[in-house]
This record gives sequence, structure tokens and C-alpha cells, in this order.
Amino acid sequence: MTDTVTPAALHAALREGGELALLDLREQGVFGRSHILLATNLPLSRLELRLRDLVPRPATPVVLCDGGEEVGGEGLAERAAAVLAAAGYADVRILEGGVAAWGAAGFELFSGINVPSKAFGEVIEQRHDTPNIGAEELKAKLDAGADLVILDSRPFEEYRAMNIPGGIDAPGAELVYRIRDLAPDPETLVVVNCAGRTRSIIGAQSLINAGVPNPVVALRNGTMGWHLAGFELERGAGRRFAPVGGDARSWARAAAAQVGDRFGVKWIDPEDLRAWQAEAEDRTLYLLDVRDPEEYAAGHLPGSLSAPGGQLVQATDRWIAVRAARIVLIDDSAVRATMTASWLNQMGFPGVAVLAEGLEGWELETGPGGAEVPELAAAKVETLAPEALRSGEDEAFVVDLGNSLAYRAGHIPGAAWAIRARLAEVEDTFGSRSKLVFTSEDGRLAKLAAAEFAACWPKRSLAALEGGTAAWAAAGLPLVPGRETALHPEEDVYHRPYDRDSGVEAAMQAYLDWEVALAEQIERDGTLSFPEFPG
Repeated sequence: MTDTVTPAALHAALREGGELALLDLREQGVFGRSHILLATNLPLSRLELRLRDLVPRPATPVVLCDGGEEVGGEGLAERAAAVLAAAGYADVRILEGGVAAWGAAGFELFSGINVPSKAFGEVIEQRHDTPNIGAEELKAKLDAGADLVILDSRPFEEYRAMNIPGGIDAPGAELVYRIRDLAPDPETLVVVNCAGRTRSIIGAQSLINAGVPNPVVALRNGTMGWHLAGFELERGAGRRFAPVGGDARSWARAAAAQVGDRFGVKWIDPEDLRAWQAEAEDRTLYLLDVRDPEEYAAGHLPGSLSAPGGQLVQATDRWIAVRAARIVLIDDSAVRATMTASWLNQMGFPGVAVLAEGLEGWELETGPGGAEVPELAAAKVETLAPEALRSGEDEAFVVDLGNSLAYRAGHIPGAAWAIRARLAEVEDTFGSRSKLVFTSEDGRLAKLAAAEFAACWPKRSLAALEGGTAAWAAAGLPLVPGRETALHPEEDVYHRPYDRDSGVEAAMQAYLDWEVALAEQIERDGTLSFPEFPG
């Protein structure tokens, strides 16, 4: 039986600041309603796929939590403990009573996701009085033909979904690196935006910290503020930054070096990194490549993960689950890594360093990266090619375990959608169907589910779609939109305001109000603080 820890003992451990991973096993949508501030959301449904990236050292102290008395939230931690034990994680405890007991003990509970990063953005705006511009004023300037450039600090796919008209995609860590190309005239007004507030604030303040000669402002409340002001958003735009020029690169390196000095950025050389890698069994080590994902895929340091710098600051808990770990940031220019490190230092991460000389002298690997998943190799299940499933010869029933928003946008005709961790609850809905084919985004989750339930459902034949729904689409086979066969509530993802079918404007305003209020709630919680730097 797995050991437990009380809410009071966990709160004390979080305040002490030693190595610790607090993992919340509930689905993201449930987690987003109420959770512990420093918990990393790692749903049981996807546990094996992300565990080793988030907690790379098996000896790390790990605390697992679920909803406790929350309906549908109990039992997840115990199930996860068995998975961790089989994977070799030896120092695992379960939070007594889960999130419900934490709240009952008088400790703070937070809504939303990526809360530490969101609160940090608000703190930075307050500390630095980051200048901003409202949607109405920006619209007037655009209509008047003012000399300005709008830089969208989000990843390209977010930008393509909706952006301020005329904006150029320049994700957060790219801003200082490319600004002299994007706004070569120092008189040009630079407006930085995101969907809401955090990346606008951090992006604008990055440029200001770097000493950009241009006037710089954050677009107050981002695309949501623009929408709430009644203005149209552009959709499907493709404007992106060009390859960085030599003069821009030289300026950016000098500017980033000054920022690094101001905020105490540390550097390690390749020999230091190899020493840290040799100690990785005793101290957790993250290698995070902060370049654009396309650059990472073309060649990266073995063992590193793609963590674009702007997104890393925006959602640190997406990559870093272990408190007090060592974090090495990697970049081929030093600029993006240094700027990202400056922000992580201000967020209070104690072990951040930038790899000197970047990728020079290293043997690189290509592809998506990420830790190996031994459970996939051990999953001996039948796989079905998309063409074979399409032929319908065996009349298999398809169960989609992927992202519910993706299912809603387009899924295999006739497929039902379900949550892997809750499949046992809905077996009766499959009736007398003897063969089930699981699918997911890339097929990996489907394969794990087929292996898991083969022993539980001996009267059924279970298979996984080879390559998942992506392979089906790549084969030119049809996808249909809708959610007509959803076997669970869409709780696997935290719905952003623009993911909703109705009440979008009210949800946007509520989200913006929530962000502004976070700094005060963080202070009440007492487990996280953001250090200040002089200057």
C-alpha cells in the first residue's frame, strides 16, 4: 500500500522548496475547476506518455493527488501509484483526502491552468508598470495609418486561429532576437499581443528590458480585449518572421547579455553539462531547447525537449514538474535562452543555466524528441491500418480517446469519444460489439488502452488504429465534425473562452478578471513567491 501525506505536511514541504513533484491525476478540465497551486496536471489517461518527461529521475519524491471526495475524482491516485511503482519510482506518496481535503484544511485552491505563470505576468506588470494600449486606441492608430507594427507573441497555430489585423507572428522568445528586423526604425511603435494578458505583458517587458529604442506597449487584454471592443479579428493569416539578419542578431546578443547580467543568468559550458548529466540520478535535470519547434526538429541535443521560450514562461508546469530541479536552456544564438532564463530566474526557479556555445560541437538528433515510453514497447496488441479499418470487413466499433476538441472538429465517421481513465464506466454502452478499435491523435494512447483493457474485457477483441487519427487523415480518409457520440463530458481539456459554443464574451471577461486577481491569491497561498531584482 502506498504511503500517504497530510495536507499540512504537503504544504510545509512545498514551502521548504526541496525537490518534489506534485502530480494531479484528474483530467485537465476537472483540474482547471479547482486545484493546488503548485500541482502539475498529469491526467491518469496520459500518465505513461508524459511521466518521464515531467519527472525524469525515478528517485524524485512524488506526491499524487486526485479529487478525494469529488465525484469521479477518487481512486485516480491509487491507480497512478501502481503505474509509477511498475516504472521504478520508489518515493511515492498520496495526498490524504485529495484536493477536497486540501481545501477543507483551509489552504488555497485555484481555478484555471498554468496559474503560476499567469500570476507572474500580473506581478511583472505591477512591478514594472509595463505600458499598454487599449483596443480602441490601437484601432484608431491603425485607421489613421500610424507607424506601428503588431507582434503576436503566441505560437503560429494560435496566431492562425485569430489575430489582430495586420499582426505578425513572433512568439515570445523570438521578440528580442528578431526585433531589429521587424521594427528597424526606432520611431515605429511596437505593439505586443497575445490572446489575453500574460504573453503580451512578458513580451513587451522583454523588449523594454533589452533596451529596444522603439516605444513598446502591450495590447491590453489581447485578442479578447479586441473582440470585446467589437472589432473584427483576422483568421487564417500566415505572416511570420523571416530569417534573422546579421545586424539584428548582433544587436540581440548584446542586448540579451545585458539582460542576463541584470537578472543573474548563469552559464555552463559543455563540460559542466556532462557533469550534471552524470549526476542526473541524484539531482533532477531538464534540458529544454527554447528555439522554434521547427528548428528543434531539424537537430537538437539528445535528451532535450522542445520548449519554445515564450511558451515555457507562459506555462512552466507543462515542462517542469519537479521543484528545485536543474534546468538547462539551449539555443543556437544565446539570445532566446538568455531571455528565457531571465524570466525563470524572476519566477524563482533556483537551478537555471544557459548552455554556453549552444549546439556547437554536439552530435544532434532529429525528430520530435521526448523520453522513451517502455509501456508502449511492452504493449503487445493488434494494430489495424487505416485502410483496413475503412474497408469495414470486421465491423469494428471505433472509440476515440484523443482530445475532445479535436474530436469535435473532425473524427472518424461513427467513432465514439471517451476518456481512457473512465473507460470501465462505459463498457456497457458497447453492448454486444465483439471488436473495438481504439484511436487517438497519433495512436500511442490507443495502443496503451488496448493493452490495458485486453485483460479486463476478455470477451472482446481490442485493437489500436495504427498511427491514430492522424494516419487516417493522412491517408485521405474522411473526418466528420460533431460530438454526437461522446460517452463522457468534455472534461479532458480546460475550455478557453473561444472554445465555447455560447457565452463567449462573458467567458472572456471572466477570464480577464480572473487573471488580474491571481497575484493577490498567490500571496495568500504562501507556497510561491517571485524574487525581485535591482534596476
